[in-house]
Amino acid sequence: MDKILIEELEVYYRVGVPDEERSKPQRLLLSVEMTVDLRRAGATDDLRDTINYFDVVESLKSLGKGREWKLIESVASEIAGMIQVAYPVTNVRVEVRKFIIPEARYVAVSIER
Repeated sequence: MDKILIEELEVYYRVGVPDEERSKPQRLLLSVEMTVDLRRAGATDDLRDTINYFDVVESLKSLGKGREWKLIESVASEIAGMIQVAYPVTNVRVEVRKFIIPEARYVAVSIER
């Protein structure tokens, strides 16, 4: 099956278990893989026959405005649900990377729906 990928989109969301950690937005990297049949788009060269990845990116960038989460698992789950409702995907994979532990390059969750 065909896929549209958005890799390591930098966003700033308020996320963390302690209140202090959520007091200011922190850098996250989001990767999204959307499984969708792209045969029609390939044949027609028409944006209406595919998923407009620019729209997906804009939705992801604005998702964190005025919001907060305790867990990156919740962030990933919400993103997957949003994409499933808004776009004709057969499958979506979301990875959220967080840079909170100094001794680790990052911590991450990856979910697939």
